[in-house]
This record gives sequence, C-alpha cells and structure tokens, in this order.
Amino acid sequence: PILYSYFRSSCSWRVRIALALKGISYDVVPVNLLKDGGQQFSSEFKAMNPMQQVPALKIDGITLSQSLAIIHYLEDTRPNPRILPQDPKKRAQVRMIADHIVSGIQPLQNLSVLKQMGEKKMEWAQNCIVSGFQALEQILQHTAGQYCVGDEVSMADLCLVPQVFNAERFKVDMGPYPIITRINKALLELEAFKVSHPSRQPDTPAELRA
Repeated sequence: PILYSYFRSSCSWRVRIALALKGISYDVVPVNLLKDGGQQFSSEFKAMNPMQQVPALKIDGITLSQSLAIIHYLEDTRPNPRILPQDPKKRAQVRMIADHIVSGIQPLQNLSVLKQMGEKKMEWAQNCIVSGFQALEQILQHTAGQYCVGDEVSMADLCLVPQVFNAERFKVDMGPYPIITRINKALLELEAFKVSHPSRQPDTPAELRA
C-alpha cells in the first residue's frame, strides 16, 4: 500500500492510525499542502484524486480517497482488530461520533476554509471547534467507557485524537471538555496513536519532530 499523506493533516492521521492498529505496513508519499502553492494541486495528484485532498491510499489495485471510506475498506478487508463494534447500537454510535467530527467540525476549520477567513481565521477555527466539542462532550456522557464508545478502540477514536490536536493548535481551551480530554489522553498512550502522530512522520519538519 502507498499512502499519500501530509504530516499535520487530521484526515491523513485517521488513516495512519487505522493502518497501524491493523498492522498494515505501507509506504508514504508526502504531499505538502503549503509548499509550491500546495502540492495537492499538481496535475499528477489531481489525476489520482480529483478532490485534490489528502489522504489517498493505493491498496489492492485500487485508489481510494476520503478517510472514512478508506477506513471502512480496511475494516471490510482486514477485520482484525475490529474498529467497528458488532453490536448495531454501538456501531451506530461510533459512526455518529465519527460523522460528527468528520462532517460537523473538521471541514469547517480546514485549510481551504481558513484561507478564505483572512485575519479572522483563528477566531473562526476556535468557534467551529468549540460548538462541535460542546455537542460531542454531551454525546460522550452517554456513550463513553474508557474510549468514545465503551472500552474498545473504534473508528470514533481515530477521528477524535486528530481533532483534539487541531483544537490545541488553534488554542482552544479544553477545560470545559473533561471527557474528551480524558479519552484523548488514554488514546495517546497506545502505540498505534504514537507511531502515527504528526511529530513522527517522514515529512515532519525537524523543529516539530518528537
């Protein structure tokens, strides 16, 4: 497998966690979202992913984009360890939390949106994350065990950790979100989350390396 990734992309990080959890070795092709006006806009990359976004994964003779579509494919083809519970209610809760982050928070504070916001980008990003985290904290009161849904790592957790990383980058006060903070801390102790961290990627700039 070949993963087209950017070290700080939260969507790429979700996929890196899934690959690590499932023990799938892969090669990385870095796509720098800032350099050369954004390498994702090159004609070569556009031919592979018309949306001009990372991640993209070449695997099993196909090329997939969109992080959750990739993660679902990995789950369907390499089901151990599971990251979607077998119980339909828990599975729905996992998908709900993942969608909440992937559709309701992350795209609103994504690089392409922030470019449009000019001087207000920090304030805009903070507002988007805060409104999303207020709802998420409430949801987690009903679903959380050790992790987002019960005591097993799930696709919801793969989405949570990169989003908390974004929140910290945008200097969001995490005080009002004790459940999110606790789960994030527990997940960052796990090897799959450590090896996939933005501070440990081939394209991580030297000053940001762990």
